[in-house]
Amino acid sequence: MLVLLPPSEGKATAVEDGAGTALDLAALSLPGLTATREAVLTELVELCAGDEDKAAEALGLSQGLRGEIAKNAGLRTAGTRPAGEIYTGVLYDALGLATLDAAARRRAERSLLVFSGLWGAVRVNDAIPSYRCSMGVKLPGLGALGTYWRGALETELPEAAGDGLVLDLRSAAYATAWKPKGAVAERTATVRVLQSKIVNGVEKRSVVSHFNKATKGRLVRDLLTSGTAPATPAELLTSLRDLGYAVEGEAPARAGRAWALDVVVTEL
Repeated sequence: MLVLLPPSEGKATAVEDGAGTALDLAALSLPGLTATREAVLTELVELCAGDEDKAAEALGLSQGLRGEIAKNAGLRTAGTRPAGEIYTGVLYDALGLATLDAAARRRAERSLLVFSGLWGAVRVNDAIPSYRCSMGVKLPGLGALGTYWRGALETELPEAAGDGLVLDLRSAAYATAWKPKGAVAERTATVRVLQSKIVNGVEKRSVVSHFNKATKGRLVRDLLTSGTAPATPAELLTSLRDLGYAVEGEAPARAGRAWALDVVVTEL
């Protein structure tokens, strides 16, 4: 099973100043992405080492986040730590990688893939520095990163997916960088989290960001800790129901399409 996750906008500080191992692009997982990572890293570092106003505009940074520009400028020499420790926020808090037992942690390292505007995609044990660069950014010389990454990801990710299930939990911005096709798409399931409320005796369902992120984090954690290994979207549907989730979904009407599952929640 390959689980595709979005990153978090907020990130933990990599290490204390002057400490830690510097970035080694060649040591990251998915080595077929190395050349594209180098190109994006070079553009980002050069942008942030230059005009601060230009960098802030390109990265969509408010005045209070301008410190991220200097951080990006120093990425080549900044200290690193595992990606699973760098990414923070609601989804990663609910996932709780640091508190997984040894067996679940090994499954996380094999199956979780975090998408990134800077790295393309990394595994949770890849050593990276803290950075700021979303997939929606347009870098001078490269353009929109969601578009720029497509060629490299289309070559690399089908091999990473293998013959197993792909559980796609990415947000829309990161889903633009790679869309599973053909046989891989047929083994892919996307998940939408809906909050259910009763209003005047009628059920109302809506997408709520906090519910969405927290539920996806818990869902992945439960799959990892249970040791369940669904091989198809149909088996995933059964596994999630066995784990206590209210899940709705059915096979797509056309071949070459991903399954779309709805997880319905009433409270966090």
